[in-house]
Amino acid sequence: MFERFTRGARATVKGAVAQAERAGAGSVTEEHLLLALLEQEGGRAAFAVTALGLHDRRASLDAAFAEARRRGGLTRADTDALAGIGIDLGAIVSRVEGAHGEGALDADRRGRRGWWSGHRPFTPGAKTVLENALRVALGRGDRFIGEEHLLLALTAKPGVVADVLAEHGATYTAVQRALYGPDAGRGDAGGQGHAQAG
Repeated sequence: MFERFTRGARATVKGAVAQAERAGAGSVTEEHLLLALLEQEGGRAAFAVTALGLHDRRASLDAAFAEARRRGGLTRADTDALAGIGIDLGAIVSRVEGAHGEGALDADRRGRRGWWSGHRPFTPGAKTVLENALRVALGRGDRFIGEEHLLLALTAKPGVVADVLAEHGATYTAVQRALYGPDAGRGDAGGQGHAQAG
């Protein structure tokens, strides 16, 4: 599948690995893919990210991801659902951190496989994003997978990244419109083979 990636998409994947390395993470997550996309310059995804104001709210995105990691990767919807049945996740996190230290529920602190070999595997969620990027590209009739397809796939996969993006106004529909115009998603096949591999 990687041979179908454009230069920008390849740079994003390599950037995600670099993000994981800088964070000391044992694996590459969806969050790392998004952070790598935010660093891209030029191309459709960078345009959409700028148009949606995500560059200007990078600190807010980082804070939202840090809070989600602190909650053990649970989304706000998960937290609200637990609160609905009387479980105060904030209190649980505080007690766990009191006993085991700050960030004890952070999934990145666990499972540092691969650190000794320099290889950082992609999490199942990150792999799903890459697979869904192919589906997005095929659904649009594009022959190659560009960083714009990765961005759309990140908004479509339920979880923390999609929730944080939605909280910042970057839903699947909003990203699609920023990428392809106001009529995107209304039966417009658009994007016929625009991306080119490099």
